[in-house]
Amino acid sequence: MGNTDIFDRMANAYDTDDRIQIARVTADAIREYLVGAKHKNAVDFGCGTGLVGMNLLNDFNSVLFVDSSSNMIEQIRKKIADLNIQNAAALCFDFEKEGSLDIKADYIFMAQVLLHIDDVEQILSRLYDVLNEGGHLIIVDFNKNENVVSDMVHNGFDRDELMDLMSKSGYKEFQSKTFYSGSKIFMKQDASLFILDSQK
Repeated sequence: MGNTDIFDRMANAYDTDDRIQIARVTADAIREYLVGAKHKNAVDFGCGTGLVGMNLLNDFNSVLFVDSSSNMIEQIRKKIADLNIQNAAALCFDFEKEGSLDIKADYIFMAQVLLHIDDVEQILSRLYDVLNEGGHLIIVDFNKNENVVSDMVHNGFDRDELMDLMSKSGYKEFQSKTFYSGSKIFMKQDASLFILDSQK
């Protein structure tokens, strides 16, 4: 996944108060789109230290935390062990470089991950293959922000353009809204986060 080396370096100090707070708000937003999830299996894609997924463990039958940063995965494995969590596992895997993975999920959620992905269409297609029929991909990311100029990340997303792109891979039944706005939360710029739910 994009910027893996940066996240490797950040892993030990990643869980700041601000990130923990936004993760809680994000998990609450995701929870609104879950249907019958208590019996379903989920993937927290690009999980980082698991801040979002840890808030959702009681909402799913199981959660697989997946990230390309081995140091981030080390952090989430430590949390799983320290808290003796029975319905979670962690996997270091890079969908951008390594291609397909032999797992299936009913829900995949990804929070502030897509902005780090170079080839968005390719990743959306690979995640589509992981989903069971009728499964959901839930994306949380920044709305398009012209004030953000970076060669490391996308400057957010136009949701209509994103949904058009997702439709090409087969996603349908879109639901979306902006659910959070904050000061200096995106590359030191004021920004807002959207949630986008889609189905296979």
